[in-house]
Order: sequence, then C-alpha cells, then structure tokens
Amino acid sequence: MSDSFPSVLDRIASEIAATPGRGRPADYIPALAAADPNRFGMAVAELDGTVHGVGDWQQPFSTQSITKVFTLALVLAQEDDELWEHVGREPSGNPFNSLVQLEYENGIPRNPFINAGALVVTDRLQFLTGDASGTLRDFLRAESGNPDLTFDLDVADSEAAHGDRNAALAHFMASYGNITCSVPELLDQYIRQCSIEASCGDLALAAGFLARHGIRADGSTLLSRSRAKQVNAVMLTCGTYDAAGDFALRVGLPGKSGVGGGIIAVVPGRCTVCVWSPGLDERGNSVAGVAALDRFTTHTGLSIF
Repeated sequence: MSDSFPSVLDRIASEIAATPGRGRPADYIPALAAADPNRFGMAVAELDGTVHGVGDWQQPFSTQSITKVFTLALVLAQEDDELWEHVGREPSGNPFNSLVQLEYENGIPRNPFINAGALVVTDRLQFLTGDASGTLRDFLRAESGNPDLTFDLDVADSEAAHGDRNAALAHFMASYGNITCSVPELLDQYIRQCSIEASCGDLALAAGFLARHGIRADGSTLLSRSRAKQVNAVMLTCGTYDAAGDFALRVGLPGKSGVGGGIIAVVPGRCTVCVWSPGLDERGNSVAGVAALDRFTTHTGLSIF
C-alpha cells in the first residue's frame, strides 16, 4: 500500500482541484479570515515515519482545535480516570462554543473537543505541568521532528481580542468548581495552544502515536493501548464539531478538525493523515479536507469499518 500512497494523493489533489465550492475561512478570528480557500495540502505518515505529501503539505497553518487531541492525550498519560470526572465523552449536538449545555449539566462539558471541554483539559494539563502550551509545543516538536514548530503570536493576539465567549465558558465552569487555574491564566494557555502553527507533514507525524496504539516516535509509550483507543473513539464521535456523524459516514476514520482548515485522521495500525484547506462549511470543517479524506478511504479501502 505504501507504494500507492503517492499516486492516491496525486489523484485526490487532481479531483479536489476540479471540484467547485471551497467554503469560507474562519472570519470570526481576523488573523485567519484572509486565508486563501483554494490552498490545499495533504500528507500521509506511515508507522515508521515515512511521509508522503501533495500540494501545500509542507506549509504551516494554524492548527486551532486539532491541538485538543494532543492535550487530551498528554493529560490521559498522567492521570487515570480522574479527567473523566471533569469532562464527558458524548457528542454535544450543539455548536462548539455553546453555553447552553453547561447550564443543564452543572458545569461539566459534554466532551473534550468542544471549547468548554478543551478548556477543562487545558486546565488539567496546566495543573499537572505548570506550562500546558509549552508542554504541548515540545511534544509536537519531538513527534514531528520539527524543532521550529511554535506559536503564531499574531493569531494568539487576534483570538485574545475576540475571546469573550471562551472567557464566559471558563468563568461559568469555574463557578461550578470545575476549573483549577485562574481564568486569565487558563485563557492565555488555551489561546497559545490553539495558535500553534504546523504543516500537514508535521501533524501527520505527530499523531502517529494514535496509529501505533500509544507508542511514540522514539519507541517509548505515551498511552496504553486502551487509552489510545479512548482518544480515537472520542475523535470518531466528537472530533468534527456537530458533524461527527456525517464525517463517520463519509470518511469512516477517527478525525479531528480545526477552524484553521486542517483535519487529522487515524487509521489504527496503519497510518495517519492530515489535510489542510482553509475554506470551511457552516459547521467549521474544511470543505475540501472532508472531501479529500472521503476520497482517501474510498481509493485506498482504509477504514475502521
């Protein structure tokens, strides 16, 4: 199969280029609004670190919510089931930045990938490490092999200036005792986390531990096989905002999207995939990215189903 990945990626890129309608970049974060929706990159990383790419696969982009997968894994690596006392594991059925469910569910977010849940996970990582965003950055550098991977401070400043909803979520959860850090400290860490820039190649490599059932690039264990399964399961059911069912139907892989236009997907025991195109649909997922992953599983036959 590895010999066919380059030809499959070339075929997908050609098909995407001929497909009209790419969506619109995230305009509620001004630093992302000017991105060109016609940009497209895709990379596949095999278990041994071999990477195949097409298009803009080496172009860094704003990872945004994709980072939530890695912070979740880093917390699970240090805690047993304690995290699940603070955040649920069910699809939300509401927009990713909704306040509604928190009122009904006593400040416990529905899952780790909506904004409220990700704030809780970042809070746990900050409590455990003292530097959640730095710990995440260092992990991504190590797994991707890219020592230059870092924060985009312009994006961070832009998000901080337009982060009232996240601040409201954090304060609301703090009122229920579900936040340990001070809210300003948490928001700073969360915003920096989401501002990390990485390429498709970087992220496909960094997510490799999920395809290797918890084993890092250097052969050490980050997660047990059971914990890696948990992360992949939550990605499948909750990883693409309020479109996880459609994504599972079309793509058939655990995946996590970000409003920077990136999506990572995992084929356990086989490879990881990352695709990037900044144009989003109404639910915040890359239009071309979902279409490309749909074609990837169709052309390769690689799916968990």
